[in-house]
Amino acid sequence: MKWLSGLPIRLVNRAYSPSNENMKKIAIIGSTGSIGRQALEVIGAHRDKLKVVALAAGKNSLDELAQQINVFAPDIVSVPNGQAAGDLRALLNNTKIKLDILVGEEGLEAVATHSESNLLLTAIVGFAGVKPTLAAIKKGKTIALANKETLVAAGSIIMSLVKEKGTKIIPVDSEHSAIHQCLSGYAISDIRHLWLTGSGGPFRTWNQKQIDNATVKDALQHPNWSMGKKITVDSATLMNKGLEIIEARWLFDFDPRKIKVVIQPQQILHSAVEFCDGSIIGQFGLPDMKLPIHYALFYPHRAEFADGPRLNLCELNSLTFETPDYDRFPCLKIAQEVAKEDSTAACVLNSANEIIVEAFLQERIRFKDIPVSLMRVLDKHNRVASPDLEDILEADLWARDEAAAILKAMV
Repeated sequence: MKWLSGLPIRLVNRAYSPSNENMKKIAIIGSTGSIGRQALEVIGAHRDKLKVVALAAGKNSLDELAQQINVFAPDIVSVPNGQAAGDLRALLNNTKIKLDILVGEEGLEAVATHSESNLLLTAIVGFAGVKPTLAAIKKGKTIALANKETLVAAGSIIMSLVKEKGTKIIPVDSEHSAIHQCLSGYAISDIRHLWLTGSGGPFRTWNQKQIDNATVKDALQHPNWSMGKKITVDSATLMNKGLEIIEARWLFDFDPRKIKVVIQPQQILHSAVEFCDGSIIGQFGLPDMKLPIHYALFYPHRAEFADGPRLNLCELNSLTFETPDYDRFPCLKIAQEVAKEDSTAACVLNSANEIIVEAFLQERIRFKDIPVSLMRVLDKHNRVASPDLEDILEADLWARDEAAAILKAMV
């Protein structure tokens, strides 16, 4: 294993007490992203109950990672490579408390499997979350999952291992967190439909011509949520909702044909469960990711949430619901069809989408090229049914190469 050890850092706040046996000890992969930052805010408000023991972050956010280290004093951190490790070391040069800085995939796995942690928050974006999540499950860690791509790409493998190891996945996505809460005390046989809600994204009211000509700036103007660029574009195409169908299929062991999407522009109802007797139970709340993060970090207990405003039902003027438009948002339909399969198609969809969305963000392709490019990749893919991990890894690499080749031919 590669690491730089003996690095002194300064502990700003010693409110954490490792001797407290009731304290939940948390590792975070993706600590400087939107979910990771908000999770640390929640942890910072509950330092008598929650402790950070390990962090992993990307090379473009080392200043922020250094601040997180100073405040939360983890045992280890991981960064992508040796250059980033050296840069982080320089940022922490004048501090005094020791920790190990690890790098690459080995570093991610070390954070994910830290011996002191009992909860791993996977807030990293994309396929990169698969391997560290698998490693953590093998060690019996509970997973707070904010990386939907893990279940999209490798759902059958992940959930089989969860069952084998007797551990749990607590969803952090607001929609899956809502369903998780609504399902408490009920069996899958009690359910008729799962209802995933979505805001409709920035183009909900746009016509086809306007959508076809949408710019990157347009796509990044989400009406309700503040998220990373990739997931914001996925929300604009409604691919995010399609990926959530695939995630829900595996997470809740549910027939994907019975997972419905409804547009709820106010984003007050975060998702719902329709039962066999006709009753529908939903989870309501303000569009604030701290709520599902808070739920996941404290699960199975409820803790006081004092940070920020609360939903007041008396102040709600209206809640509206709409059927998604599959003609204007074909990515949703593509994902719905893929969700019916237990094959490498979902991995290919996810990996190709990462490459294609990045090309859009770089303004190499148009917004309307996203679903067209995805279908070209899927049409060329030779699916492998009931894939193992090697099949998934091969499909991921193939999809990225094929997507890149298709994009190059389009330019």
